[in-house]
Amino acid sequence: MRTGEALFKELGLTTDMDEATLIAAMAAYPALIERPLVVHGTRARLGRPPEAVLDLF
Repeated sequence: MRTGEALFKELGLTTDMDEATLIAAMAAYPALIERPLVVHGTRARLGRPPEAVLDLF
């Protein structure tokens, strides 16, 4: 999770929060995800850089 992002602080998030709260925040605000994982069928790729996932589709 990108804890240094302004959005992290604006949302009042802390690393001490429960996992469900942090996961919900990442689902609502994908910019908070440090290394997004894209899964398509039986294959997966790290989404950094974004072009790395193009061969999945």
